[in-house]
Amino acid sequence: MKTAIWTIVLLVVANVFMVFAWYGHLKLQEMKLIGANTPLYIIIVLSWAIALAEYCCQVPANRIGFTGNGGPFTLMQLKVIQEAITLLIFTVFTVVFFKGETLHWNHFAAFGCLVAAVYLVFMK
Repeated sequence: MKTAIWTIVLLVVANVFMVFAWYGHLKLQEMKLIGANTPLYIIIVLSWAIALAEYCCQVPANRIGFTGNGGPFTLMQLKVIQEAITLLIFTVFTVVFFKGETLHWNHFAAFGCLVAAVYLVFMK
């Protein structure tokens, strides 16, 4: 049980870094902290620096959570959990940091499908 909790905590932290690495520069641009004319290679280097922290959490989460290493999750379960966490973190990030983005019925339907995917992947 402890391994499962650590795996999920690390996946959550990894996904927070991932969302900021992938989409944070858009908010920085909106806040005028970086310009629209900032060279793409600078944005890429900045994103990769943030993504390094993501990898430092994602890789250990997968290693300790994987059944092949004594963890509680199959590879498929790890991936579906990670995707569900990604969508949750991305949704919170979008709603909190991008005020113009709103959630619609189809977003909730998609969330329901992901919850169903998590359920189905854990079925025996």
